[in-house]
Amino acid sequence: MSAGTVQPISRQGQAAHSSSEFPLGLHRLRGRWADDSHANAAVWAPSIPSIDVHYQSPTGGWTSETLPGLDGGVHHGVIGPIAQGASYAFWPTGEALPGAPGTAQLLLDPYGRAIDVDDAASSPAYFSVFVEHSFDWGASERPRTPWRDTVVYEAHVKGLTQLHPEVPENLRGTYAGLAHPAMVGYLKELGITAVELLPVHFHIDEPHLEPLGLTNYWGYNTLGFFAAHSAYATKQARADGPEAVIAEFKGMVKQLHEAGLEVILDVVYNHTAEGPQGRPALCWRGLGDRDYYRHDDAGRYVDTTGCGNSLDFSKTKVVEFALDSLRYWAEEFQIDGFRFDLAVTLCRDESNTFTPRHPFLVAAGASRALRGVKLIAEPWDIGMCGWQTGNFPHGWADWNDGFRDTVKDFWLRDHAALRAGGRASSPGQLAGRLAGSTDTFARSGRSPLASLNFVTAHDGFTLADLTMYDRKHNEDNGEGNRDGHSDNRSYNHGVEGRSEDEGIIAAREQTARNLMASLLISLGVPMITAGDEFGRTQRGNNNAYCQDNELAWVHWPQDAAARRMLEATRTLLTIRRDFLAGLPASFPARSDSSTLLWFSAAGLPMTPAEWDNPATRTVQFLLGSHGGTMNGLVVMNGSLKEQRIHLPAAWILQNQGIGDAQPRWFERTFDSADPAMKRNGARLLSGEADSIAANSVSIYRC
Repeated sequence: MSAGTVQPISRQGQAAHSSSEFPLGLHRLRGRWADDSHANAAVWAPSIPSIDVHYQSPTGGWTSETLPGLDGGVHHGVIGPIAQGASYAFWPTGEALPGAPGTAQLLLDPYGRAIDVDDAASSPAYFSVFVEHSFDWGASERPRTPWRDTVVYEAHVKGLTQLHPEVPENLRGTYAGLAHPAMVGYLKELGITAVELLPVHFHIDEPHLEPLGLTNYWGYNTLGFFAAHSAYATKQARADGPEAVIAEFKGMVKQLHEAGLEVILDVVYNHTAEGPQGRPALCWRGLGDRDYYRHDDAGRYVDTTGCGNSLDFSKTKVVEFALDSLRYWAEEFQIDGFRFDLAVTLCRDESNTFTPRHPFLVAAGASRALRGVKLIAEPWDIGMCGWQTGNFPHGWADWNDGFRDTVKDFWLRDHAALRAGGRASSPGQLAGRLAGSTDTFARSGRSPLASLNFVTAHDGFTLADLTMYDRKHNEDNGEGNRDGHSDNRSYNHGVEGRSEDEGIIAAREQTARNLMASLLISLGVPMITAGDEFGRTQRGNNNAYCQDNELAWVHWPQDAAARRMLEATRTLLTIRRDFLAGLPASFPARSDSSTLLWFSAAGLPMTPAEWDNPATRTVQFLLGSHGGTMNGLVVMNGSLKEQRIHLPAAWILQNQGIGDAQPRWFERTFDSADPAMKRNGARLLSGEADSIAANSVSIYRC
């Protein structure tokens, strides 16, 4: 954009209209003052005596107006004429401008619906863009998938389709690419119900990445909480302007909804892209550093995020800001849910202490716009008492790191220990996680459906890399391999990285199937990371946040190993749907409608001694209902040897309140040690014996 001469406008035009402190941001005048050329401008900046709006006039030059109204720290006034698509920014009245508007960095509108960038100079300058957009949703409706039927698929908008061979090249890496029939059809066939997108709010790169030739790929560095990230739009949409970018995004949501798929956004309200104290102001820091950010008594930032700053959610207007953003995306974009990055920071009070009764949580739960919208917490941050898994209130689901760690321990760390002649952990912890982690969530009055179960996520090893690497390999990130977690609970099966040994390859694939099976047959809500379903690798990089390249993009391989893993994942998702379909609708939310029964390898109820014994590495569990329905049996053998088991006998099941004394058939539907599925369909009667391969999972339908 080109800079223009600033021409202050007199207040004669403003006197003809009445401005308001609400809504915040720029909006066309409504009601008795409605016209197509003026806008109401409102910004919360209580520490600034007076503030100006600098904006592009319809003739292309830049002009400015002082906002005359001031109520409750909100400066407001009527400005115009201003055209749709015009750039604008704020600046304190009377303070020297850092340069010509249109080229110098002024202060963004926290509520700006779009952001433009002038990158002609040595450092880019960002500007808010005035845009109001309407969209024809037609007959499209939110799928509103119940929690118990939900399967989340975590993906990156660009990375998911950038290398997809069936997505047209001009659509790859874009919102439109994600909505392409090839991609939508794949997701439907896979069997997931919701796509959880890594941040799509407008974000920028951290300064330390540029000298390294890297960028912030993941996007956890937000500059615009009301603006879609324009780089994920097609080249044509970007050329056509912000309205076209918004239309492409909404079109993506519409296409996914019409396929029955929900859209969940990963949102980052815990900090902003302005970074540590002392860096240049882009928005909030210039509008009110102490009003937006949390400080200690000495005036230093209190950083509970590890990103240089923390938004201060003890301030009413900060809470309002986050809620307004959520409502905007839920109402205007029909978003089905939100996953809150470092959610504990959003729930810290005046003393910087987490409380499950925080006004943000109360207001989100009471919001009509968020009613029925899925709310998912990453229930930790790096501050004092930052680990809060299980402590969020009713209506929220928590990422369950306890599930992640326990499942990895059983199939990876324990396996490595046993191979080295050591001891493994007892099965009690694993059983609790597979049964919905009630010990974690009952204290907040929530059911297993509050447990968002996962083995992998965007950060950490991929599922395949958990079986291939004992150590992280983040050298490409330019930080001397110091970044990323060191406690990965992984096991390379004897060789670090790629191997040509067929035995090692087979063992790794089997372990990956064990991990996926544990995830998809557990009680709670499972989340798969994109590409894990066919064995995607990042070559041991467990923190690929800055790798906007083929290392982090999803490859779409057609080799036999990928097909085996993909078929196993699809089979497990089908089994999960079948299990749930045969159980009461209240399962597993109501404990009086369902049961999870555990048995030893001998087919007998587990004893306390067996639960506590590390030598107990083979367990069975049955999904059933108190009404007598049996629907599935899962057998896990975490030992190094094949185990002879007995299925639970009919009389034992009857004594446990399941079925009657008549023998029941059990049909094998999955065996992680049998990738060709040759043993599927085998039928056994209750009480009969079967052999379970070492380090494997077998599943039977009753």
